[in-house]
Amino acid sequence: MSQTLAFVGVGRMGANMARRLKDCGYQITAVYDVHCESAEALAAEIGSQACTKLADVTAAADVIFTVVTNDEAMRQIFFGGEDNLFMGATGKIFINCATVSPGVHREVWDGGDKVGAHTLEASMASSISHAREGKLYLMMAGDESVYNQMLPMLEQMSVNRRFIGGAGRAAEIKALVNMVMNINTAGLAEGLGLAAALGHNLDLVREVFSQTGANSRVLETDAADMVAREHDCWFSAEHAAKDSGIAQHLAQEAGLNLPLNNATQAQYSRMVELGLGGLDKSGIAELTFKGRHA
Repeated sequence: MSQTLAFVGVGRMGANMARRLKDCGYQITAVYDVHCESAEALAAEIGSQACTKLADVTAAADVIFTVVTNDEAMRQIFFGGEDNLFMGATGKIFINCATVSPGVHREVWDGGDKVGAHTLEASMASSISHAREGKLYLMMAGDESVYNQMLPMLEQMSVNRRFIGGAGRAAEIKALVNMVMNINTAGLAEGLGLAAALGHNLDLVREVFSQTGANSRVLETDAADMVAREHDCWFSAEHAAKDSGIAQHLAQEAGLNLPLNNATQAQYSRMVELGLGGLDKSGIAELTFKGRHA
């Protein structure tokens, strides 16, 4: 716990990860977010500094976590010309938790290697509450010796972990996880939407699904919200569209056609087009239930 920590990207996931590690006795010396108010509020809460320059974040900590939104944001924080995290980064460790394309993770790994810094992927397959409670599931990639060095800290954040391999490999697995999850969510929405259109009691349908081959993790997490139209955001439709798109691109590179993923990505992109991208992924039911959105 002698290592000092910093966080870049303190939305709901990043902020709760910082809170968790603070509770575990780690010193969070710096936080940064493009939304300055978020960084200032968290800094005041956990006794940290809200930085306005990325280079200052690197200077302030030994280990820097990043939790940003997409490939563009990832490249900006590490390779932005006038201010970036790799400035003065020799000997620093970066743990990158965002769901971005494997290629970008490899770019960041190469960039870190050139300046004498270490980078790890820590792809997360968990929710906001898991971040706060230290119950994340982490898919890790990069240099395994650095992973082992960071393991005591990672154990405070997660209920389980799996080291996958070299740079980009965890991001590939995370893309597969979210691809399958999104397909399952879309399929569940269609099943419940058709059941409603046929006049079935949806509580009964959900119970039958749970005892048959229609059972799934998303039945447990999303079905009630689909029926009740309660789509408070835990994992947004916009992020679902992005992540299914990452899988789509990987499939194209591999020479594969994945029609179910293509259709799912199109559905989530449709949500974004309709202004529904901020809803939880369960909001895909708004496209399938009769009498909701077209």
